[in-house]
Amino acid sequence: MLKTIPRMRAEAAKDVFELIGNTPLLRFRKLAAPFAPVEIYAKAEWYNPGGSVKDRPAREIILTAEREGQLRPGKVILDATSGNMGIAYAMLGAARGYRVTLCIPANASPERLRILRAYGAELILTDPLEGTDGAILEARRRYEAEPERYFYADQYNNPANWRAHYRTTGPEIWEQTEGRITHFVAGLGTSGTMMGVGRYLKERNPAIRLIGVQPDGPFHGLEGLKHMETAIRPGIYDPDLLDEIVPISTEEAYAMARRLAREEGLFVGISAGAAMAAALKIAARLREGVVVTIFPDAGYKYLSENFWFEAGT
Repeated sequence: MLKTIPRMRAEAAKDVFELIGNTPLLRFRKLAAPFAPVEIYAKAEWYNPGGSVKDRPAREIILTAEREGQLRPGKVILDATSGNMGIAYAMLGAARGYRVTLCIPANASPERLRILRAYGAELILTDPLEGTDGAILEARRRYEAEPERYFYADQYNNPANWRAHYRTTGPEIWEQTEGRITHFVAGLGTSGTMMGVGRYLKERNPAIRLIGVQPDGPFHGLEGLKHMETAIRPGIYDPDLLDEIVPISTEEAYAMARRLAREEGLFVGISAGAAMAAALKIAARLREGVVVTIFPDAGYKYLSENFWFEAGT
């Protein structure tokens, strides 16, 4: 019997920082049925107050910067984002009283842009053809021009990113599976989730397999994920930690997101579709095992995408 981590606490939370983490682990029955007795699970990261897994590293980055004196009143939080990390910064910055400036591709979903503006973030829209790499370069340019104005959070190179998952996500998965996990599957964007969870799990059991998920080419529609061979590689990314990388096409991810909504009752985002597609590919090879993946967010921030309503689906 798998353990669940309770969401409710007896005492009142002081702020949104205390609401992050301790997300449920969901077991799949229908989609996993062809692969029994292999078990497949996913962490439901939309339970975080900002609606995504990115709340975890954003909190760690902000708290670490405050402790180290890099972030103090009057400083503006600056970073590049594809959306979810920006939402986390904007939410936590508002709670702490910091202004937030975000460089984000202009083709980010309208829902994400509206949420960011609702939190009061300043948005610098970058060339959509350059993806998150263009946003990264613009954030660097702005920081270099005014280093005294900004705290450059630099999620792609900040070790506090992966440490957040080492400290929280990894231990949660280990506890929730009672140490039975055999395979961990996660999308590669900043790579913070995989680097942190992977290091923690390998310390607990070196036999656990770590599988990264990335787009199958440089031109793709998987927001938040990077094709590592052609993109600016995050400084926190260590490919040697991984046992394998599974490429997923945009079409596979879209189709799986639809299946999750219509067969499992889970309305999740595109990167969650990619993660589940990869998890099923891993499960298909196994005779037994416990496969755990991450569902970074829900589908509400992608409602404007036409793939939800394609004919015959």
